[in-house]
Amino acid sequence: MSLKGRDFLTLADFSAKELWKFLKESLKIEKNLKNFSRKLSGKFVVLMFEKPSTRTRISFEVAVKQLGGNTITLNWRESQLSRGETISDTGKTLERYVNCIVARVKNHETLINLAESSKIPVVNALSDLYHPCQALSDFLTIYKVKGKLNGLKLAWIGDGNNVCNSLLIGCAKFGLDMSIACPKGYEPKNEVLKLAKEFATVSGSKIELTSEPKNAVKDADIIYTDTFTSMGFEAEKEKRLKDFLPKYQVTIELFKYAKKNCIFMHCLPANRGEEVTDEVIDGPRSIIWFQAENRLHLQRGLLSLIV
Repeated sequence: MSLKGRDFLTLADFSAKELWKFLKESLKIEKNLKNFSRKLSGKFVVLMFEKPSTRTRISFEVAVKQLGGNTITLNWRESQLSRGETISDTGKTLERYVNCIVARVKNHETLINLAESSKIPVVNALSDLYHPCQALSDFLTIYKVKGKLNGLKLAWIGDGNNVCNSLLIGCAKFGLDMSIACPKGYEPKNEVLKLAKEFATVSGSKIELTSEPKNAVKDADIIYTDTFTSMGFEAEKEKRLKDFLPKYQVTIELFKYAKKNCIFMHCLPANRGEEVTDEVIDGPRSIIWFQAENRLHLQRGLLSLIV
């Protein structure tokens, strides 16, 4: 079951067994990094950014270099893409220079075109539709903290955005129940919900949508939230805050309806006082810094297997 050369655009493209392989590789490398310090020796990975990045950029750069490889960071505005070159032409060029493309883009279609035009693996470092690297590292975090994935319940409170979409697919693949609480009009995309429910019939997990946060967090093992205003939606911020607050803010009070050992997760960056209170994000239930750390561990496992 080799994953070498595979694109990593969405978790939907991989079986549960393949996704577990990424997690196990990440754990194996973390345990003995020295044994993998030349895994990408002589290899080059280009990191392309159409959107701002902190955790994704740094974790990928460090991951590649810890595995003995080299990175080239390319800002969209600094490339010929800013002057009208097509993403397909860019992909056909880059495959002749590097061994992998990691791209953070505005539109998911850009990634599809890039993957179709180049023969080297393309990694989705975030698009408007999915954020698979974030989600897979989150499952690595949950596994480390809870000791399992199957049978757990994740409650998502807030906007049905790209992170929510990837968590939906992942939960359905790994066998976690997922309950999403969001206002009307902010649900995950129908195509993603349909996919997740199809995968859930195989794993036995339950996917549900509600408008009531208290119902979503009932018996939850994990409460997860993200900004109410993702990149690209800044013009809607005022309206979004009116639609989400105060009902969908994660508070200490909301945790009373979840399991006693329920943990809090957030992919960051956080808008403190909006989607979550300081009391929660800085409290004992929060594992957000451990969660952020695991981006690096997952990135190493991912690159080790596909590049």
